Amino acid sequence: MHFYKDRILSPTQLKKLSEHKYSCTNASLLDSYLQPWWEWLVSKVPLWLAPNLITVVGLIINIATTLILVYYSPDAKAEAPRWACFLCALGLFIYQSLDSIDGKQARRTGTSSPLGELFDHGCDSVSTVFVALSACIAVQLGYYPTWMFFQCFCAMTLFYCAHWQSYVSGSLKFGKIDVTEAQFTIMGIHLISAIFGPEIWMTEILRVGTLSNLVAGIFYAGFIYVFLQFCKVFASGGIGKNGSTIAGTSVLSPIIPFGFVVVPAYIIYRKSAENVYETHPALYILAFGMVAAKVTNRLVVAHMTKSEMKYLDTALIGPCMLFLNQYFNFFVKEYYVLWLCFIWVTFDFIRYCSQVCLEICDHLKIMLFRIPYSTDSVTGEKNGTSRTQRQRPSKKHH
Repeated sequence: MHFYKDRILSPTQLKKLSEHKYSCTNASLLDSYLQPWWEWLVSKVPLWLAPNLITVVGLIINIATTLILVYYSPDAKAEAPRWACFLCALGLFIYQSLDSIDGKQARRTGTSSPLGELFDHGCDSVSTVFVALSACIAVQLGYYPTWMFFQCFCAMTLFYCAHWQSYVSGSLKFGKIDVTEAQFTIMGIHLISAIFGPEIWMTEILRVGTLSNLVAGIFYAGFIYVFLQFCKVFASGGIGKNGSTIAGTSVLSPIIPFGFVVVPAYIIYRKSAENVYETHPALYILAFGMVAAKVTNRLVVAHMTKSEMKYLDTALIGPCMLFLNQYFNFFVKEYYVLWLCFIWVTFDFIRYCSQVCLEICDHLKIMLFRIPYSTDSVTGEKNGTSRTQRQRPSKKHH
C-alpha cells in the first residue's frame, strides 16, 4: 500500500504503534476457573490458523445468532422462539471462548503484534452492541423502551470508558466482576428464556414490577459500580505530562467524541413524531451502536499510537440524516432514513477498520488472516517462546 494521500495513520502514528506495549491488570473471578478450558481448546487449534481469523469467526457467529433473535423480535416485545434464545447463548459462549484463545494462539505461532490487540478490541466493540441488544430482546425489554435504551447505551458507554481509562492511565484495568462475569450472566438469561420461554420475564414480582425490570435494575447497579471505578482513575490523573493522557491531552477530552453519539441518539429518540425508536428499537440501537463502535475504535487507535483523538467523525453523517429529517418536519419517513443511517454507519465502520488494518499490515509487513509458514513458529510453540513480544492479550476484556 503506497497511497499516502488518503492514509488514516500518519508515519509518526505507525512508528509509535509499532513501539506499543500491551498492559492490563485483571482480577476476574471466573477467568482462573476458565483457564483450563481455554488451554485445552487452543491446544486443539491447528498452528496454521491465524489468531485474527479465530477472532472474526467468533464475532460472525455471535452476530448471526443475535440477528436471528432480532428477526423474530425486532421490537423486543414479541416472544422469540426458544431455540433462537438457545442459539444466542451458544453463539455468545463460542465467541467468548474463541475471543479468549486468539491471544494464546498468537503466542503459540509467534505472530503477536500490535495489530492483534487492535483487531481484538475492534471485534469486541461490535460484539458489545449485539450482546446488549440480544439480552434486551431475551427479557422482552421492548415493553420498557427507556429502560432498553439506557441498558444498551450503558453497555456501550462502559466499553468506551474502559478504553478511556486506558488512554488516561496507559493500562486496562478490570475488577473481580467484569466482562467475563457479564457474558456468562447473559448466557444464563438466554438459557432461562430457552427453557421456560421469554414470557417468564413478564412475571410480576411484588413491589418490583416484572422480572425483566429486576434484571435491568441489577445490570444498572453493576453499570454504576463499574463506572465509579473508572471515575477513580480519571480523578487521579493520567500518566502524561501534568496529569494528562498518554497522548498529552486532557483526561476529559474523550468525552466529547462519545457525547456526539449518545446525546443525538437520545434527542432523536425523544423528538421523533413517528416514534421511530419505540417502533424499531433493534434497528435504532444497531445503527447508533455502529457509530459508538467506530468512535471506540478511534480511541483505541489514539491510545496505541499515543496521538490526539479528533472530535468529529464521518460516521456522524448517519445520525445527522435523522436529525435533519426531524428538523425539516419529517420530509422522509423516519423508518427509511433510519435504514439509510444504518447502512451508512456500517459501511463507514467497515471501511475505516479495513483501511487501518491494511495500513498496519503494510507497515509491519504482516498478513491479517494468514500465518506465513515458519519452523520458528513450531519451535517457539514447543519451547514456550515466541518470536515477537506479546501484544495481543491472552484473555482480553471488553
